[in-house]
Amino acid sequence: MASQLFDLSGRVALVSGASRGIGAAIARLFAEQGAHVIVTSRKRASCEQVVEEIRNLGGSAEALACHIGDLEQIEAAFQDVRDRHGRLDILVNNAAANPYFGHVVDTDVGAFQKTLDVNVRGYFYMSVGAIRLMREVGRGAIVNVGSVNGITPGPLQGIYSISKAAIISMTKTFAKECAGENIRVNALLPGLTRTKFAGALFTNEDVHREIMAGIPLGRHAEPEEMAGAVLYLASDAGSYTTGVCLPVDGGITI
Repeated sequence: MASQLFDLSGRVALVSGASRGIGAAIARLFAEQGAHVIVTSRKRASCEQVVEEIRNLGGSAEALACHIGDLEQIEAAFQDVRDRHGRLDILVNNAAANPYFGHVVDTDVGAFQKTLDVNVRGYFYMSVGAIRLMREVGRGAIVNVGSVNGITPGPLQGIYSISKAAIISMTKTFAKECAGENIRVNALLPGLTRTKFAGALFTNEDVHREIMAGIPLGRHAEPEEMAGAVLYLASDAGSYTTGVCLPVDGGITI
């Protein structure tokens, strides 16, 4: 009985930013649990390797190009999901942008706009598109991948931290307004995780030392260590969980 709580058989899941890192780890775990996974990122070709890995292990997956900073691409992606599957059970908003690393005062307009277009507007309209499909199924689960920076701003990551704080509020707003439709909305808040996206935090020795000093477990995470929490939030194991923003951070927010 307990093992069935995490079973995603028969469900269609879309994971954005899933060509590498945390998104790829989530996609692989979802497929292991029986979901058909739509692996998305800006370029379809970059998703094909993850799809191939999933299929080689007996899972079900497909690649789909979608730049979530582009509203027309979001609309086209959900039309494709509707045409191919007629449903969506799970959305993981994982794609993100962090084009600027430096003092918040020196953030230029381009970096500001790109960060908000992807991390806030993109998550918002991806959620809207997913919920419209989930309403037809009568249930659904959305997991937004935020960051502990949304709780406490990270060093030299000002506009990124601001956008991640917005995701926390967005998660709670959608959760409250969609609960009556049996659609749950939660967020994962990763701590320092070894990904290409977080590369600047590892190459800047001073920043890396500062972050590591605040992690009680004394180490960074690997992408696979984020996937289990997302599976809980997306599966029936989390059926009474909504509006939660769950830090998975080695204790940095204690």
